[in-house]
Amino acid sequence: MAIINFGGTDENVVTREEFTIEHAREVLKNETLAALGYGVQGPAQALNLRDNGFNVIIGQRKNSASWNKALEDGWVEGKTLFDLEEACERGTIIMNLLSDAGQIATWPTVKKYLTPGKGLYFSHGFGITYNDRTGIIPPDDVDVFLAAPKGSGTSLRRLFKAGKGINSSYAIHQDATGKAADRALAIGIGVGSGYLFETTFKKEVYSDLTGERGILMGALAGVMEAQYNLLRRKGHSPSEAFNETVEELTQSLMPLVAENGMDWMYANCSTTAQRGALDWRHKFREAVNPVFEELYESVATGNEADITIKANERPDYREKLSEELKEIHESEMWQAGAMVRKLRP
Repeated sequence: MAIINFGGTDENVVTREEFTIEHAREVLKNETLAALGYGVQGPAQALNLRDNGFNVIIGQRKNSASWNKALEDGWVEGKTLFDLEEACERGTIIMNLLSDAGQIATWPTVKKYLTPGKGLYFSHGFGITYNDRTGIIPPDDVDVFLAAPKGSGTSLRRLFKAGKGINSSYAIHQDATGKAADRALAIGIGVGSGYLFETTFKKEVYSDLTGERGILMGALAGVMEAQYNLLRRKGHSPSEAFNETVEELTQSLMPLVAENGMDWMYANCSTTAQRGALDWRHKFREAVNPVFEELYESVATGNEADITIKANERPDYREKLSEELKEIHESEMWQAGAMVRKLRP
């Protein structure tokens, strides 16, 4: 473990160089990793681990769409693909990669198979942090830990196949065997993490829920819609409004930020763009500060967890979700986006 200074603050960081893939294989050589769920993170983590030479099996509801997807990906029924209960029984480390709602629904089943010495792995702190709402309270004699890639399962798999990786956090909730940290780091390296930084289950879920609702998805979508709609009201064409709002951001500017940072991107834009961006960023920051304060408070008090749990309990949740996503898909902004993407060279 290295101590690295980030902007004046020392953090515990584990890199691939110090915790090698060979060492990870050695740590987990006698373990059976039972990955529960084959929806979002499940396929990426399980496939990356399998490709890296670990002993992985899948636990999934039989004859579901995800079960069939697992078969298509080369998992073999009765050998590496099992129903949930058999996978839990066979696994020495149960990787609970089901959705938060799925974890709640299946917890009574999963808990039955948490015999002394087993490991319980998560990629999200939700179930443990909000256990007064989820009921997920593991027995004291098992390890409980997480490694949380900071990206979607799709991105995790794509970057792995490209020889790259996504940075991940890791945390230990219970260390019953004295091996929890090694188990967490070995899986984190095995799924293809670029590096791993230390956190807690609570901090992971607080930052994750804030980020998803904030700049990563909710805020980003909201400000895009606000700018696009303004430009359209002022008489700009859909193509012009979309290119100035989304296309230039995603195809030109964000790659520059990813490459060397925001200041470098500013330095490589026109002087007119520089001046405007440097001045107006203060106005936008001050305008959204109260919204972010409200958001973080809603996460910390458990209000966001309550909203999520109650929404997923509704029998018509999937139907309502489809309607909401359809509304976005059919909006003029994203219809314009579909055409712009088709016209990319």
